[in-house]
Amino acid sequence: MKRYEQLAEDIARSIQQGTLGRGERLPSIRLASAARKVSPSTVFQAYYLLEARGLISARERSGYFVSGGAAALPPLPEPSLSAEVEATEVDVSHLVFEVLESTRARKVVPLGSAFPSPLLFPMARLAKTMSTCVQNMSPWLSVEDISPGDENLRRQIALRYLIDGLHVPAEEIVITNGALEALNLCLQSVTKPGDAVLVSSPTFYAALQSIERLGLRAIEIPNHPRDGIDLNALARALERHNPRACWLMTNFQNPMGSLMSDDKKKELVALITRFNVPLIEDDVYGELYFGDQRPRPAKAFDTAGLVMHCASFSKCLAPGYRVGWAAPGRYAKTVERLKLTSTLATSVPAQITLASYLKKGGYDKHLRNLRHNLLLQQIQFVEAIEHHFPEGTCLTPPSGGYFLWVKLPDGVNALTLHRAALNAGISIAPGPMFSAHQDFANYIRLNYGHLWSAEMEGAIATLGKIIRQLG
Repeated sequence: MKRYEQLAEDIARSIQQGTLGRGERLPSIRLASAARKVSPSTVFQAYYLLEARGLISARERSGYFVSGGAAALPPLPEPSLSAEVEATEVDVSHLVFEVLESTRARKVVPLGSAFPSPLLFPMARLAKTMSTCVQNMSPWLSVEDISPGDENLRRQIALRYLIDGLHVPAEEIVITNGALEALNLCLQSVTKPGDAVLVSSPTFYAALQSIERLGLRAIEIPNHPRDGIDLNALARALERHNPRACWLMTNFQNPMGSLMSDDKKKELVALITRFNVPLIEDDVYGELYFGDQRPRPAKAFDTAGLVMHCASFSKCLAPGYRVGWAAPGRYAKTVERLKLTSTLATSVPAQITLASYLKKGGYDKHLRNLRHNLLLQQIQFVEAIEHHFPEGTCLTPPSGGYFLWVKLPDGVNALTLHRAALNAGISIAPGPMFSAHQDFANYIRLNYGHLWSAEMEGAIATLGKIIRQLG
């Protein structure tokens, strides 16, 4: 990333965090140049980039000012904490499928999509790499690279763990068809029908679908919009219900975007270790952080082999390639055997392509650009929501990922809004699909992982009008 791009990203992050508020004046070119020890032209380029993105504006003879920011919208309310939580049979698939089907048509504005824009990824370079790899691929790889997966790719993943301060041997890693298969294999390896599984509330709808499909029961634990799951409620549930597993997202939780601190992650791992309950850690958004350093997963604090860490390249590098992995600790061999008896193997061309791409370098540069774009897009989406949505709207901008969890004014039904928005050519993800009890009737999840455009601005404005009509 060039110097002016780094400066622009730092300023954008200050706007996102509310350090620079709406209407606030930025330092002059001269002062910013001296403070950052860069040339005036570098500062000017950064300001020009931010202005082009709509984040700041120039005023004649006055300088540059913040044109928007996240600080003006009230934060999400604290979660309701229940003294007791109950195990619940899950039946959400019909609602989930109804919503997912609405996001497939390209003519629909995909605010309800679970995927970022494919235009944010190096698809051309990946295609070129795949062409070379497939032409030079040994025929024996087609039969050798069954579970646990391509050895070179597993080594590259193990190296990235090592860079982040985790020692995860390549022998523990199982390559899967996306993170979802990894998560499902982990869940299947430690449960049987009728068992209870702890999840956050709200939670990723695919976790609920997996629990439903395997005949399990869900225990929902309140989740805080900023720092994650309520550990006191989790401890009570572990003691009372004897669950067989936890399925949680500690980094940029879907749909809330919450991020657990290292201290909370340590306490979480201590809890599951005390009760000897495996944690299935869904960490697909961990690389999409807006800070200076990748947040550590809960697995970094695991010494008992109970954390089954799952991730993929789908959200950060190669959507559509469907390459993920599990690092399941003490359950590695069980997960590998389940993989062998279910889908057997993951696409060999996709595996060797990603292994080659990671080995040649460029991945971290791509990630820096991706994070930069997502941060700028978040600021633009939040400003548009602030401008177009009615009073009573609340949200807490996350420090990573690409989802906004939005509380609508009281009385606005998210499912009704979903259907009205779809008629207007806009998809959203209504809150009830993220709960086994189908709670969160006036919440929606919006995806800001798509490039900001006049179409996006128009979609947000239309949603605001519909919300006012429903209120």
